Amino acid sequence: MSPQEQSQFQILRALERDPRLTQRQLAQVLGVSNGKLHYLMVALVQKGLIKLEHFKNNAGKLGKIAYMLTPEGVRLRMAQTEGYLARKQVEFDALQAEIATLKIQSDSEIALPQTPAMVENSQMSFGGESR
Repeated sequence: MSPQEQSQFQILRALERDPRLTQRQLAQVLGVSNGKLHYLMVALVQKGLIKLEHFKNNAGKLGKIAYMLTPEGVRLRMAQTEGYLARKQVEFDALQAEIATLKIQSDSEIALPQTPAMVENSQMSFGGESR
């Protein structure tokens, strides 16, 4: 997933949780500038993934905008989430296999008896004198 796709995914996820977030608040959540967030938002609107909803003329909400995910936006966010989870599951399985292999190697190294030659070589490698 490209950095832009990751940012768009984060925007979709944040807006799904709270469509009342302003662009400034979204920029803070994502850790990007207001200008970059605006650029990303315009792209999402053009792709049809979000739409703008204007609040009615309620007290304190004059001219406010809510960003709503379109059905296509929800589908994309779900597909991205599934892809993310699948990648992380593969990484998790690989780490578990690596840990198991390391445990087996560690156990077998501990179980090996040291011969006098091994002791002598280890002393020499650490600057000790051989007998």
